[in-house]
Amino acid sequence: MNARENNQRRGVLKALVIAAGLMLMGPAWSSAYPAKPIRFIVSGAPGGGTDSVTRIVANGIGEAKQWQMVVENMPGAGGNIGMRQVATAAQDGYTIGMGESSNLVINPFLYTKLPFDIEKDLAPVGLVGKVPLVLVVGSGSPYTSVQALMEAAKQKTLFFASAGSGSVGHLTGELWKRQAGFNATHVPYKSAAPAMADVAGGQVDYFFASVSSAMPLLQAGRVRPLAVTAGTRLELLPDVPTFDELGQKEMHAEVIYGVVAPRGTPDDVIEALNTGLNDFLVTPAARRALANLGADATAMGGSVVQFDQLLKAEREKWSVVVKASGARVD
Repeated sequence: MNARENNQRRGVLKALVIAAGLMLMGPAWSSAYPAKPIRFIVSGAPGGGTDSVTRIVANGIGEAKQWQMVVENMPGAGGNIGMRQVATAAQDGYTIGMGESSNLVINPFLYTKLPFDIEKDLAPVGLVGKVPLVLVVGSGSPYTSVQALMEAAKQKTLFFASAGSGSVGHLTGELWKRQAGFNATHVPYKSAAPAMADVAGGQVDYFFASVSSAMPLLQAGRVRPLAVTAGTRLELLPDVPTFDELGQKEMHAEVIYGVVAPRGTPDDVIEALNTGLNDFLVTPAARRALANLGADATAMGGSVVQFDQLLKAEREKWSVVVKASGARVD
């Protein structure tokens, strides 16, 4: 064997040794994950629905897996501020975020320009849950059924509230107008709380509210539920019919909550996070806590691929509604 062949042989052996070492290092690194606290960004304000869901998940996974999760609120701009922080964070699994329908589905079609690409910059980790909406009117309203409300809307202009232009409640109201064949005037509010107050006070006629935001006034008897946008009746509102039961099968709408990470985060880390999430979501404590916020107990958790497919289907659905509504945010 000449010197050249000997050098080539040494080079091949060296490459094989390095490759074997890298193969061994990969699983060893991922098995040690997480080796430090995980920053869990909330795209909503403290005390809101997204914040409540995040803290349930962070505390549950933290206790079950002995992982340290540090919740950090970054509200504003429809959740875009928090999601931008996730999108631009290091791709190492130590920054994740809790998103919901507005900032994971609707905002790309609503905002003229976003500071990040919702599909290219964010990687799905897993679905947490779906919170349906409930159509409510004031307790003193003359409308005691969906049919009565629809008939009135075809005779005169009614006013419906939302928690803001482009919110799920706003777009569900626009969807209902299209499906039922009537017109109504949209009245956007800064959040769900003042919208609920004005529905209760009779200043506006109706509101598609998330179940979690509606429950305090429902329990106080200040608003009346007419129907829910879920596929089946809810445990929290067992006497309230679904739109399906009323023959309006296109009226399915939920606020989707899910965990995302920066795109480029290693697949094994994404899977570890997904496993930790699912291990928590199957526990009775998790289902009870999320059900108390109005989440559908039959639609919690699942694989990374299933969550990705759900987000794509939701974007396809709501992009049409946003366009038809004419809603835009500069």
